[in-house]
Amino acid sequence: MKIKIMLILILGFFTLISCNNDNDEYIMVKVATPEYMTLDALRSSVEITSPIPIIKSGKIYVYNDLVLVSDIDKGIHVIDNSNPENPHKIACIKIKANKDMEIKGDYLYADSLMDLVVFDISDIHSIKEVTRLENVLQQYVPVPFFEDVIVDYGENTYNPDEIIVAWNITDELRTIEEINEINRGGIMDDLVFANEANVSTGQGGSLARFKIVNNILYAVDSHSINIFNIDNLESPEDVGEVYAGFDIETIFNRDAHLFLGSMSGMYIYDISSPATPIFVSEFQHGTACDPVVVDDQYAYITLRAGNFCGALDSSLQIVDISDLYNPELKKSYAMDNPYGLGVKENLLFICDGTSGLKVYNKTDVEDLKLLDHFKDINTYDVIPLDERLLMIGDNELFQYEYSDNGLDLISKFSLN
Repeated sequence: MKIKIMLILILGFFTLISCNNDNDEYIMVKVATPEYMTLDALRSSVEITSPIPIIKSGKIYVYNDLVLVSDIDKGIHVIDNSNPENPHKIACIKIKANKDMEIKGDYLYADSLMDLVVFDISDIHSIKEVTRLENVLQQYVPVPFFEDVIVDYGENTYNPDEIIVAWNITDELRTIEEINEINRGGIMDDLVFANEANVSTGQGGSLARFKIVNNILYAVDSHSINIFNIDNLESPEDVGEVYAGFDIETIFNRDAHLFLGSMSGMYIYDISSPATPIFVSEFQHGTACDPVVVDDQYAYITLRAGNFCGALDSSLQIVDISDLYNPELKKSYAMDNPYGLGVKENLLFICDGTSGLKVYNKTDVEDLKLLDHFKDINTYDVIPLDERLLMIGDNELFQYEYSDNGLDLISKFSLN
């Protein structure tokens, strides 16, 4: 059966870009087209290669002298960061439909759509896939977040053995009449996407969906906490899942609690019994894209508005969690387009999208002091380490030293 399905997803404002020609009925828009594969092809597609240019940088992860950067839906780039002033690429791990990663004891855990894949990275120049747990994660590849996106399925012969593993984004001219027709059609509801403590771990950013705590790997999807026992590092055991809420996007750990960021609020879970997380409380906010990080007394939540995220206003919300059973909003600050964030001692770092990296003194959360503002960069997420800050944005890795006045740039490394 031939199908031609085109839809536009707009939540927020749709910005139209006119072209320089006599016919102003055409506009330039971003078009997302799906990449299909069979399950067999997906599961045999892992490849370890020499360094290659990144297509679209995503999440960032640090392990000893390594920095790992996800190439959204395509895999992981491995960077030698033993000299932060001069990092260099080592390898690329090609993994279809990959977004998240975690490491413990020289074993890398990565998702590949619905599968959990384990790699031995003890010899970083000879990385090996050692285990694959099939059908243990959510099988869904969301459309990438852009202010205006047309999702074009084109003319394809329906094949039940194929699944969507990625989205390819292009800038294309479309007529205003075509856009209006798609917009009137709305979103089609029937589209379904085929169905130990002494061992070192790494550190991910605030946008992570994976988190290792002792001998447990927690992996959140839109509704659940998926739980894996990694006593045997090279052979994880799927021990089940716990329903955790709705539209969950991120996970953060502090002591015996998990803090889950969702599009509707923050969920707190007690992991005193690691294999059976127990719900503690919820802090609700308006619908928005939402990572969260935590210090001793407060949770810091960036809410990004527009497009899929729902809300009209972007903000930083600071929530008092001194009583975990009754989290309360302490203060809200307007932001432009925030993504990831991080905390270290009295410093708060906010990746405010195209508005750059903002550094605050958070000694008084009701009166944040802006210490530094790096304006001319497109920022995505940060990892505050003991001695320096790593920031990823727009296919570039930035590293900074802490200073009395904020941050000093160590290096800027292009991933292309």
